[in-house]
Amino acid sequence: MALLRSKGFNGCGVQEIADAAGVPKGSFYNYFESKESFSVEVLEHYWRQRVAKPLAALRDESATPLERLRAYFAQQAKTHAAGHYATGCLIGNLAAEIAGQSQPVRDKLAGLFAQWAAALASCLREAQQAGEIAPASAPEAVASFLLNAWQGAVMRAKVERNANAFEAFARIRFSELLESRPAPEAAADTAAVSVESEMAVHLL
Repeated sequence: MALLRSKGFNGCGVQEIADAAGVPKGSFYNYFESKESFSVEVLEHYWRQRVAKPLAALRDESATPLERLRAYFAQQAKTHAAGHYATGCLIGNLAAEIAGQSQPVRDKLAGLFAQWAAALASCLREAQQAGEIAPASAPEAVASFLLNAWQGAVMRAKVERNANAFEAFARIRFSELLESRPAPEAAADTAAVSVESEMAVHLL
């Protein structure tokens, strides 16, 4: 996994992968049909260890849904900072590098992105139900947008080797989510108008 993250799919060969694993090159094909199938398995391992485990924090009911989202992305930014922003996200890396070359890898990537977005959408739905964000936008659409923006930030941080993209993501994306929440006064005015309208209907 480390080899693919640092060198990419096209940057390392089967011999180098076998050497890193400490096995003869011929043994590689006892376990994998091709380098593509190896990459699919590596993506699954990466998902379980590096993505699915941190996503569990989004189900932590000791914090509000929006607090969970903030904490999740903040922790992910710290993880990238600990690695000096050098390797990025393997899922995003392979999506950019070989999604156009390999159908099996593309299918795997699509499935992982869908699971990732679904976890974010679930937390966003809770945030809407708690009144933390406006109910106007579909959680699935917002989740996909957040994930796309995050992947872009990861890529930019990898290029610039700093946290600027992550800081912009946190500042802009979350401030907009919060600002989209109706103000208490506005909500009260809307409720008053609704009551007046209902009364008018009955009088008519």
